[in-house]
Amino acid sequence: MSAPARAFTVRHVQLLRALFAAAAALMITFSPDHSAAIGFSVFGGFTAASGFILIVGAWVVASAGTRWPYILLATLDLAAAIVSGIPTWRTDAAFFIVVIVWAAVSGLVELIAGLRARRTDPAGKDAIVVGAFGLLLAVILLLIPFDFTLQYSVDGPGALTLSGIILAVGMFGGYAAIVAVFLAIAGLSPRLTGQKDATTSDAADAADESTTTGGTA
Repeated sequence: MSAPARAFTVRHVQLLRALFAAAAALMITFSPDHSAAIGFSVFGGFTAASGFILIVGAWVVASAGTRWPYILLATLDLAAAIVSGIPTWRTDAAFFIVVIVWAAVSGLVELIAGLRARRTDPAGKDAIVVGAFGLLLAVILLLIPFDFTLQYSVDGPGALTLSGIILAVGMFGGYAAIVAVFLAIAGLSPRLTGQKDATTSDAADAADESTTTGGTA
């Protein structure tokens, strides 16, 4: 008798992460204010939601030996969300520091987890790509001076200022949009090969357990 299918799977984790990444991207895209305060608000909400999803995934989706990436990523996300919620820390420089550290560390963790699991878990390759996106975001933000300012003018609004924080918040919004699209595609794409391998592995494990039990009875 086959085991019942799980109601909450890796696909659901990916789709929920995509949903909140899309929400973050939309809030930044349609917000006329790209200040550090707004950036921290969106970033904090995004990381808090992502952390909660990963905690659920760690106990519902992952097996005992594969929970460490979920737990570590959730810890990083929730720590970033807590820091983002401190009003006195919502400065331009702090936004750069917090997002760069979060993107670099969480990106590296997800990349390593994906590389380790790519041969046994179909979602491992997806984790590699998401981790690479995080590292790319960290590199891009490192290249933007937090005190950068550029005065320019256009017809209609007149004089405008492009600052480092505007670029940084916009880059985070772009990252969230790319991750949202990628994870949505990954979550909705068929994985017949991966599912077949998982079923075969489960059957082999069950056979081994049955043999062991029969031998010791």
